[in-house]
Amino acid sequence: MSNRYAIILAAGQGTRMKSKLYKVLHQVCGKPMIRHVVDEASQTQFSKIYVIVGHGADAVKACIGTDAECLLQEQQLGTAHAVRQAAERLAGLDGTTVVLYGDTPLITHETIEKLIDFQEQNHAAAAVLTARIGDPSGYGRIIRDGSGNLAKIVEDKDATPEEKKVLEINTGIYSFDNRKLFSLLGKVENNNAQGEYYLPDVIGLLVQASERVLAYQTEHFEETVGVNDRLQLASAEKYMRTRVNRHHMRQGVTLIDPESTYLSAECTIGADTVIYPGTVISGQTHIGGGCTIGPHTRIRNCEIGEETVVEQSVLEDSWVGSHVQIGPFAHIRPLSKIHDQAKIGNFVEVKKSEIGEGSKASHLTYLGDAVLGKDVNMGCGTITVNYDGKNKFTTHIGDGAFIGCNANLVAPVTIGDGAFVAAGSTITESVNADALAIARSRQVNKENYALKLNYRTNK
Repeated sequence: MSNRYAIILAAGQGTRMKSKLYKVLHQVCGKPMIRHVVDEASQTQFSKIYVIVGHGADAVKACIGTDAECLLQEQQLGTAHAVRQAAERLAGLDGTTVVLYGDTPLITHETIEKLIDFQEQNHAAAAVLTARIGDPSGYGRIIRDGSGNLAKIVEDKDATPEEKKVLEINTGIYSFDNRKLFSLLGKVENNNAQGEYYLPDVIGLLVQASERVLAYQTEHFEETVGVNDRLQLASAEKYMRTRVNRHHMRQGVTLIDPESTYLSAECTIGADTVIYPGTVISGQTHIGGGCTIGPHTRIRNCEIGEETVVEQSVLEDSWVGSHVQIGPFAHIRPLSKIHDQAKIGNFVEVKKSEIGEGSKASHLTYLGDAVLGKDVNMGCGTITVNYDGKNKFTTHIGDGAFIGCNANLVAPVTIGDGAFVAAGSTITESVNADALAIARSRQVNKENYALKLNYRTNK
C-alpha cells in the first residue's frame, strides 16, 4: 500500500554484547538481526524503508544493500532524535510511519501489518504495540482510559504501586500518522538523566493534544523482545529456530528431532526430505524433495537435487545433483559439482572438482582440481596430486575410466576415456583412451633377507 513508511533504528553500538561486531550484525539462525527486520518490513509493502545507522554505519549499509535507504545519526541522542534523521524525507507527507528496531529480529510482517491496520482503520494519531506478560518488571506500563484508549505510558521506575500491577507493557514499536509524528518530534525535550530525546514522549504529546492514541496488544510478546546481550541472543536464536523448523515441517519436511536440528532462516527444503538429528544447514542452501540428510551433517550454501543421501558429512558452497550418495564422513569443499547418481563415499574429500554422472569414489580418496567424466571408478586411496608447492593443476579423467587403488595422478595429466590405471601407479604422463597404464617398480623378493635385518624382538 502507498503512503506507508518504515523507520528502523539501528545506530547503537551494543556495548553489552561485548563484541567487536556491531549489535545489529549479530546473527540469528544464520542471518544478521538487521536483515531479519528489513526482510520482514519488505513484505509489508512500505513505500520506503529507512534505516538509521550510526556505529558501524559502513558495515550495516553493506549488509542492507539496496533494500533500504540508510540515514546517518552522527550522535546517538535518543530514539526521538534518531527518528528525526528522516525528517528531510518524510516531514509533511501524508501517510503512516512505523518505527521498528534493528535488534528485534523476531518481529514478523504479519504483526507489523496488524498494527498499521489497527491504527489506520480507527483513524488514530498513533498506535502502540503492546503485550501482556506475567512479569512486567522493567517495562513501561500501558495505562488505558475508560474507553480503552491509551491514556499514558508510565516507566517502571515512575509507576505507582497500583500502576506496577498492570501487566500490559510497551514494546516500543509504534505506528504514527506521519504528519503528526514529525510535527511533534521537535517538541520532545531531553529533561532526563541521560540527556536524550525519547520517542515515547511523542505519545505523551499526542495525548496532551487530545489526539486519539490506541494500544494494540499482540499475542506474541516474543516477537518484540530486543537483543542486548548474548543471553538474549541465544533466546532469540532458540525462538527463531523453532519458528523456522515448524515452517519446514508444515511444508512436508520430516525433522526426526527438531530440537537438535539447526536450519538457516534462508534455506529451502523440498517435501518428503528427512533430516536426522545433529544436522546444521546454513546460508543459502536449497535441498530438493525426497532427500535424506544426516545425522550429524553440516551443509552450507549448497544446492542439492532430488532423492540424494548425505550422511555424516560436510558440504560447502557446492552443487550436488539428484540420486547422489555422499558419506559417511565425506567432505565436499567449495566450488565442487557432483552430478546425478554419483557416489562420494566414506573419508573422501572433494575440492573444486566436477564429478560426472554415475562416477564413484567410494572411500579414502582425495579429488582436488579434478574433472571426472561419466561412470568413472576411483579406487580406494587414490589421490589427484594437484599442488606443486606454488601452483594448482587440473586432472582430467574421461568417461568410463578405471583408476586402481592407491594411485597417484600427478597433475596436469589426462586419463582418456575407458583407460585403466593399475593399482599402486604414480601417473605423471597422460594416458590415451582404452590404454592400460602401469607405473610402479617391479617387485623383488630376497629369500631369508629379513633375518639379517634383526628387527624382531627375542622372546
